[in-house]
Amino acid sequence: MGSLRWGILGTGGIAHAQTADLLANGFTVTAVGSRSQASADRFAAEFGIPTAHASYEALAQDDRVDVIYVSTPHPLHAPNALLALDAGKHVLVEKPFALNAREADAVVGRAAEKGLVVLEAMWTRFLPHMNRIRDIVRSGGIGEVRTLISDHTQLLSDDPLGRLRNPLLGGGALLDLGIYPVSFAWDVFGAPSKVFASGTMTQTGVDRQTAMILDYPEGAQAVLLTALDEPGPNRSTVIGTRGRIDIDSVWYTPTSFTVFDAAGAPTEHYSSDVVGRGMQFQAWELERLVAEGAGPNDVLPPAQSIRIMETLDEVRRQLGLSYPAES
Repeated sequence: MGSLRWGILGTGGIAHAQTADLLANGFTVTAVGSRSQASADRFAAEFGIPTAHASYEALAQDDRVDVIYVSTPHPLHAPNALLALDAGKHVLVEKPFALNAREADAVVGRAAEKGLVVLEAMWTRFLPHMNRIRDIVRSGGIGEVRTLISDHTQLLSDDPLGRLRNPLLGGGALLDLGIYPVSFAWDVFGAPSKVFASGTMTQTGVDRQTAMILDYPEGAQAVLLTALDEPGPNRSTVIGTRGRIDIDSVWYTPTSFTVFDAAGAPTEHYSSDVVGRGMQFQAWELERLVAEGAGPNDVLPPAQSIRIMETLDEVRRQLGLSYPAES
């Protein structure tokens, strides 16, 4: 059970998912902030939250809040995280951590200056099945890992004015969906030595589909695909010299996986047993870091969140993809 008092900044769909998992797992949510009182009131009433603020600034200044979950659209992640940090609040900020590495570096630097914890809400990293996969890979259970194949492909709204297709809101497949396989590749292999990307753009000027190959110094490769207009398998496979791990759909949510040896025989099967969507695990990690004085975080350290943004920046450079709101 959590011990900190949480504030929710933003009232969109992902805020609903995070708040539901917080409350279902014993965390304390004391306030919500929105751009309007009506939206904040509706959200507070839905979840039984005591205080509803009509602005993000009011939420940040609330003395009854210890940590703020930032769930606004991508261009607001960095400004809202800085707002919370400047008010003395720890921050869990939705992925992608920012619009680019420069913004991410500013957020991490501010947290360090203030002595506060900041954590990217890449919830997949903290799920139990991912912890087990990490153990298998690091222990050499499938030999030397050579290849990661991963997709995040969904059939989403084609509304040209919607968030996903709006460059003003950081739209496109890459930042919304592609961040998952890119972050997974970083988890398995670390920093790539080369990045190759090819994409197809929407009429609104964001990527609808992007394919990526990440090369690594010892010859490993990650082969990644993301798209917002096609219902793909959403599976991942980690391949080593002595076996592989097949992660079932949907790989980035609580799911199952099977380990196979070099002959193709199954050697382990894992099934998740998680309350809710699984977003409580990243909240537990943030509370652990606060309790231990921002102690070691080897699952997703802030420095890595910056480097992941650098990879995304390079993909965007190759696609010719820019956002008007980025600083």
